[in-house]
Amino acid sequence: MHNGRMVVVTGASSGIGRAVALGFADLGWSVAIGARRTDRLEEAAVEARERGGQAFVHSLDVTDSESIAVFFAAAEAALGPVDVLVNNAGVAMPGWLDRVPVAALQREVATNLLGPILMSRLAIGSWRERGQGGDLVFVTSDATRHPRPRMAGYTATKAGLEAFSQALAMELEGSGVRSTTVRVGPTLTDFGFGWPADDLEDLMGYWPRFGLQRHAGVLDPSAVAHAVVTAVTVPAGVHFHTIEVQPEAPVGDDGPAPIFERPG
Repeated sequence: MHNGRMVVVTGASSGIGRAVALGFADLGWSVAIGARRTDRLEEAAVEARERGGQAFVHSLDVTDSESIAVFFAAAEAALGPVDVLVNNAGVAMPGWLDRVPVAALQREVATNLLGPILMSRLAIGSWRERGQGGDLVFVTSDATRHPRPRMAGYTATKAGLEAFSQALAMELEGSGVRSTTVRVGPTLTDFGFGWPADDLEDLMGYWPRFGLQRHAGVLDPSAVAHAVVTAVTVPAGVHFHTIEVQPEAPVGDDGPAPIFERPG
């Protein structure tokens, strides 16, 4: 039943994106994986093939409309028409809003919001041309429910992405295309590894005053991948509007996480 489906995953060089690609490879599906770090994509592709899937690797910069178009065309030429699009790529730059560089804010909007919009536009066009349905999945953050101070730009883009997903779900009613949000809590990825260590430590002491980052529990990326695969593999006629995935607090834990790690 599942053989032959083709999945596009953005931001698939590590973390959640990589785990999602491998989750679909476990089903024997084809995965087209894109990111800027193609060396790490090749490593993911090898593992996907070992798990029984087909894999296609191509560079992808979701902030560049030309890169998106080239990637999408190459993926469909290599693996056939897309059936599933998982919009996972994301970036964040923490800091007081008036001190965050304009270029960093622009990159957040281009990566976290405009990129998924342009990727989805191509997928929907492919489905409409073929008269077929498909699945759109948008990986967002629990910052949409619990806004993170000193991550205002990131919070706004992820909230916008959820609104976009919901608008598409209505726009595509009756077409056979499902639009699902997978909202993610703290996850063990390299998402925040590029941030200055002093900023991370400062945020860990700052956020608990707002009731955020209350414990040290973090998700493994495979848990998020399971949610994505579940949303896509439910029978036709069933739509998971939003799935929120959160870690349980470690037994006996009574303090905030020492390291902040957030999904793409």
